[in-house]
This record gives sequence, structure tokens and C-alpha cells, in this order.
Amino acid sequence: MAGPEHTETFEGASVPTASVVLAGTLEAIGAGAYVVNEQGCVVAVNTRAEQLLGRSADDLIGHDAHDLLHRGPQGQPLPRTQCAMRQPFHAGRTAQADEAYFVCGDGTLLRISWLITPYDVGGRHAGTLVVFHAPDHQELADPQPEPAAQPLSELHRLALLAETTAQLTSTLDVDEALRRLVGLVVPRLADWVVVDLITERDEVWRSIVVHAEGDTYTHREDLQGPMPPIPEESPMPLSRALRGVASNLAVPQTYQGAPDSGIAVEQRRLFEATGMHSAAIAPIRSTRAVLGALTLGRDANRPAFTPVDLPLIEDIARRAGLALDNARLYQRQRKVAETMQNHLLPQMPGVAGLELTVRYLPAPDASQVGGDWYDAFPLADESTALAIGDVVGHDLEAAAGMAQVRNMLRAYAWSQHEPPSRIVERLDQAIQHITDVTMATTIFARVEPADAGQWKLSWTNAGHPPPLLISRDGLARYLTDGHGILLGTQTGTRRPDATALLPPGSTLVLYTDGLIEAPRHTLDEGLDRLRQHAAALAHRPLASFTDQLLRRVRPGNDDDVALLAVRVPES
Repeated sequence: MAGPEHTETFEGASVPTASVVLAGTLEAIGAGAYVVNEQGCVVAVNTRAEQLLGRSADDLIGHDAHDLLHRGPQGQPLPRTQCAMRQPFHAGRTAQADEAYFVCGDGTLLRISWLITPYDVGGRHAGTLVVFHAPDHQELADPQPEPAAQPLSELHRLALLAETTAQLTSTLDVDEALRRLVGLVVPRLADWVVVDLITERDEVWRSIVVHAEGDTYTHREDLQGPMPPIPEESPMPLSRALRGVASNLAVPQTYQGAPDSGIAVEQRRLFEATGMHSAAIAPIRSTRAVLGALTLGRDANRPAFTPVDLPLIEDIARRAGLALDNARLYQRQRKVAETMQNHLLPQMPGVAGLELTVRYLPAPDASQVGGDWYDAFPLADESTALAIGDVVGHDLEAAAGMAQVRNMLRAYAWSQHEPPSRIVERLDQAIQHITDVTMATTIFARVEPADAGQWKLSWTNAGHPPPLLISRDGLARYLTDGHGILLGTQTGTRRPDATALLPPGSTLVLYTDGLIEAPRHTLDEGLDRLRQHAAALAHRPLASFTDQLLRRVRPGNDDDVALLAVRVPES
């Protein structure tokens, strides 16, 4: 496997980080195993590989696997052009060989058989898994209750389980986990895959029925949908699996007798509609409950499943259960967090002569709420207050702090008839003593009618990204005046005020930094992107303007976004 002699990164992650992520997965493999990155350098290794090679993980990680390990039959260095792993490694495909040689730490040769396969660790991280078996070192293997399988068959099984673990645990989306599960088992193990899931209301839903013909998948939606309840005593295979009792084999004749439940009727229909002549059914379990059942089916052109196949299918179903349980917990927590955040954020008031719209988007990859917020409310002097802010943090404490800051700002703004700068100074003094907020940014503004259909904007900025003003002709500029330090710094400095006129047809955009910050991009690039798209969308109705702006500008980051847009109607 070609690559530089010492590569210390794995698609942007440090080798130690990648090793920690992969270590647990590789330990589940019963043979020697290591993962290399795209340059061919080892990024993770299991204990069995360390034992077989007589090398510690520190001796392996970060080194080019070919240079360090690969040798010819006489122990001579193996040219890359003669390495059987080289072509499948670069092509990203699975391959195997009966005989090859690795050099151990003490210089002795180890005769091995190997299998390599692409190994997706999730996101941007991709590499290759190498699983190797040493026929002359059987004493290192765990005792087997049954006669040992052929080495390469065992390697296939172990590689599939490792790939299953990596694929399913690297997503927290239920639908994506199911899609990956389908790709793992068909057509490799079966022609059909059926997944029945138990919902949180204890109802059974046939979520997936897929047929694979080569690389073509056919989704049989006509066979999907709600299922009858799980019978408590039925001995039929699917009913037993859904109760978590046991895995079983089934054939069409299994369900040809008088049905003992509605599920048995649906199973008969499944066999008739699909033409499966053999099926293996295993429970999908988590550590807490039975989540459903996995059914793999084979057409008549394949040998029938046998009891020997069940342990592998049970292992796959068990891994699927853990992944689905994690995804469900994540989505449940995310839903609670989003609901809490939405209830904390206020409804917009009606303001005669102005259009207002707001949007809040939660972080796409975070299960916790953040501290982004917006506000607009009428003041006692008939002007309207506008605010946008961000409390440092991405957790429930940040959300609670956001609510405290917003409510205190409302109270000061209503009761104190002072410029925005003075209101924010009072807020800054208060949060240091009566809240747990350490730092926050905000823009506080007031807007009131002026002459000739214009509106006057007065504001102060406490460390927040500047407001953006777009004319009806598409001229966009940032309002950089009135900028001061963020809240919580305890400097006691006076804050500046600024004013600007909002002409008819203009749009004012207040936003949080999640709209403009993105990995590997500067803040100036984010501000330019926002300005360009806002100018291009200036002619859109305000709701459409806001939605399109978020869709076009929001980068692929892990931050919340709050946005408040104000438009002055044309005269």
C-alpha cells in the first residue's frame, strides 16, 4: 500500500484520536486486524494483531503498513508492484489471499492469509480494514465450541461484523442506519431483507422490505406498513423474534398451516409475494429492550439458510439494535431540546408599518439546545425593540442563560427610557451578579418612524456580528458602527450608540454567528457570502427572502442559527 513513510493524520483527525475511536470496534474481531488511512498508514490496531506481530500499537500506528510489515517468502522487502494488496487497496474494493508474509517485531516471518475491505468510519473518515489470520499460530485463537471454519470464511465473517459496527454506529439517524443495514446484508448474505420495528407505542411496523439483484435494490412498499400485535404465546419464528425469545429459520411451509395470529397471516403473504424459499429471523435487541426483528431471505438460486448461519445474523441484528437504540435516544433528546428552545423563543409582535419575520434552526449534529436567541417587543414610548444574541455554550445551561438574559433585557428596556447603549450597560452589570452566564453577545436596537416613509434605527452592539442592511435595489452593507465588547468581560467601559435610516423597501437582517461561521473558512468569507446572497434575494417577499437566505448561506457547521429580519414596506 503506497504512501509517505510517516503520515500522522487520518483525513484531518490525529492518529491517536482515530485509534481511540476504532480500538473498541477492532477488539471485537477475533483475528489480527488493523486499519490504514488513504495513504496506507496504520491508524488503529487490535490486541490480536499486536500478539501475532510481536509489536505494540505504538510500534505500528503512524507507520506505512507496506514498508513496515510486507515481505516476500524469504523475508526480503516486497516491491509495491509485487504486493497483492496494492491494486484492491487503491481501487477501494474487497480482496483476499491465501498466503502472504508479514515481518514480526523480532524479525521472524509470519505466514498469513488476509482479507482487506473498505472501512467507513463515518463522516469524512474513510480507510481500509486489513484482517489477517496466521494458520501456524492457532494457539492464540480463542477456544471454539464448534469445529473451526475455513480461515477465509472466518475472515469474511469478522470483516463483515467490523464493517457492520463501523457503519451503523457512525450515524444517529434511524432511516440512515436502516439504509446502511440493507447495504451490508444484501446481496452479500441474502436476496431479501425485511426489518420489523417495534414503535414506542408497542406497535409493530414493517419498515423495510428490499430485494437485491446485484447492485439494484427494489423496495417493496406494498409489503411495508403496520403489522398486527405481537402474540404472547405464538411459537412461530417472527413472533418469537419480536418477543426476543430466539432466532429461527423459516420456509414457506412454516406459515402454510392455520395461522395462530395476524402476524402469521402477514408472514404467509410475505413468502408468497417475495418468492423466498428460505429465511433466517433474528431479534433486534438493545441493552434495554427488543426493538424489532431482522429477516434475511434467499431466492431459490441460493442454498437455504442453516443453523450454522444464525450466529452471524444474530451478531448483525445485535449491532443493529444498539445503533437503532442510540439513534432513537438521540432523536428523542433532540426533539425535547428543540421543543424547549422553541418555547423559550418569543412570538413576534405586530408592528404597524413594518414586516417582521424570525427563524431559528437548531444545530444539525447536536442533541443539545444552544444559547442563540432573538426578540422583538413594543416599548412604552411606542417604538419597537429588536434584539439578537448568543449566550456562550451549547447545552441546557446556555438555553437557561439565554432566557435569563432576554428577560432582563426586556425589563430594562421597558422600564428605563434610555439609549440602547445604557440599557446594555445595565444588562452587563446585572448578568455578572444574578445569572450563571459567563459571556454573551447581543445587539439591542430600537426602531421608530421617521420622515418620508423611513424608519430610524438606533442600536448598540456587544461583540455580535454586525447587522446587514439591504436596499430594495440590492445594495447591501454592514452596519459596523456602535460596536463594543461582548457581555461578561467586566471592563466597565462605556458602550457606543449608532443610528441609521431604513428607507422604504429596505431589509434589515440580524443574525447569529452560526449563519456565517464554517470550518476551514474565514469570518470575512462568511460575511461576504451572506452579503452577496442577501443582495440577490432583496426582491423576494420577506418570508421567502429569509428561507432562501438560510438555505443558501448556512454552512455545514454544528452551530445554531437565529435570524430576525425587518422590512420597511415601499411607500
